[in-house]
Amino acid sequence: MKSLVSIIGLVGDTKEIDPKQIQNLSPFIEQVLRVEKPFKRASLEFRYGEHSEVVVPTLNGSITFGQNHPLVIVAGPCSVENEEMIIETALRVRGAGAHFLRGGAYKPRTSPYAFQGHGESALSLLAKARLASGLGIITEVMDTSDLDKVAEVADVVQIGARNMQNFSLLKKVGATAKPVLLKRGLSATIEEWLMAAEYILAAGNPNVILCERGIRSFDRQYTRNTLDISAIPVLRSLTHLPIMIDPSHATGKAEYVPTMAMAAVAAGVDSLMIEVHPNPAKALSDGPQSLTVEGFEKFMQEMSPLGRFFGRWTQNHSTPAKLSLQVSSSTAIFSG
Repeated sequence: MKSLVSIIGLVGDTKEIDPKQIQNLSPFIEQVLRVEKPFKRASLEFRYGEHSEVVVPTLNGSITFGQNHPLVIVAGPCSVENEEMIIETALRVRGAGAHFLRGGAYKPRTSPYAFQGHGESALSLLAKARLASGLGIITEVMDTSDLDKVAEVADVVQIGARNMQNFSLLKKVGATAKPVLLKRGLSATIEEWLMAAEYILAAGNPNVILCERGIRSFDRQYTRNTLDISAIPVLRSLTHLPIMIDPSHATGKAEYVPTMAMAAVAAGVDSLMIEVHPNPAKALSDGPQSLTVEGFEKFMQEMSPLGRFFGRWTQNHSTPAKLSLQVSSSTAIFSG
């Protein structure tokens, strides 16, 4: 007979509570821990030192983000531009071993004149790409009013760097059961980032993945941002949540993406997000940081020995799927 283990967390101002009083409430209470950190539910102590898993059902089966699981690869363009482009990209990155397709329907941009994404119509194209490829979908929500329609399509809802401290949005996604990818803010400290995750966890959603995408520093001449590789071991010591690295946004230049991705794997990351576009020179957004499809295929081949060395690579990463593209104005399907 299996024993039932429950963890009960007390949050709020608990300084005056004596742990021994809680311990004496019942003979079935095995251990009482005081979590000193302000991020209670996100802290590693909250789960007795056990790292959590985020399991995401997809058409190709469930994919698990977590420390003791294979590396999860997310790939795709910055934004969804048209049907042929997004489906072609989905099929090609899946063939190279990706598990999720990323693509923005709603895009927060520094300039109001830059391409902002196609909005709701792009969501329908992502849905077609899912049917065509079987990949899971990760896409960003920017406004609480859009959450329901984004969640209908997304297997993982992304909170972008510029919305990391949009507390109304964090509470809203926390009230859903949909897994959440929380990107680190442009100038956010690790504690601020974890406190943002705490908002989601406190609202009832335990399925949070943290994504380091580079922070703003004093030298922006040669890279777009500074990728904080040290965040990986620091987070491992502080939180139970899975960790993703986005070297594309961090470096801003495609030629640096493979090297930084490899560094992240060596540091123990759980997932990589790589921007991929069939023709980066003509991309409507973030072309310079996007790998070509051929570049992504080469990247996956180069990642294989390192991933295997660290025990984070599977046959599914490196065995190309035999896919054929069939696109019409209304539907797209995959074979293989």
